[in-house]
Amino acid sequence: MDTRRVFTIGGVISGVVLVGFGIVVIVLAISGRNTVHNELKQQQITGTPDMTPAAIKAEGAKAGLKNVDYPTCSVPGEPIDTGSEARCFAQYMQIHALEATGGYVYAQMGQYEAKPDAPKSQLAPGGGTSNTQYAVTDPKTGQPVSNGARNVWITQTALSTALNMSYMATQLALFSLVVGVALLLAGLGFIVLAAGGALTRSTGVSRSDTVS
Repeated sequence: MDTRRVFTIGGVISGVVLVGFGIVVIVLAISGRNTVHNELKQQQITGTPDMTPAAIKAEGAKAGLKNVDYPTCSVPGEPIDTGSEARCFAQYMQIHALEATGGYVYAQMGQYEAKPDAPKSQLAPGGGTSNTQYAVTDPKTGQPVSNGARNVWITQTALSTALNMSYMATQLALFSLVVGVALLLAGLGFIVLAAGGALTRSTGVSRSDTVS
């Protein structure tokens, strides 16, 4: 078999494979994006009225928050059903959590609620203690009482992580869509080049036959 014919056939086959992969990737990307949006809709999350840059900054100042990065997006009263809105909502959740904990994060707070007479050396910077000896005890269970502010931060972190994962998923779906389009175009390019080369050679052979 003519070597040039082998290359032509190989080019067409490669192009068809790339086109196939491109279509599959595009379909998966669209499906993934729709799945994220549908899951978010089912959660029925709606932005609160204070979820604007101006409102949240005023709240933060009133709560005495310092050195805080405030959100620049806005979702007041909006249903959270896209990845970007989920990420925005998570940013506001973090500010709300900081307001509840007095500006302290998880690592700065003790695991348990501290007794009023607990020595300062046994207290965490953000309040509470991790020493059960100086923790308030639940009279019913006899167990140390958890630090409520620290639990707020844990809950916020879990929810905001899930929302940020939604954002990451939509970004990955967008990237996959771009890759799928690139594969599709590359495959079509291979097919056009291979077919064009075959047509050129065929035309050249026909002309040489006519001349002779």
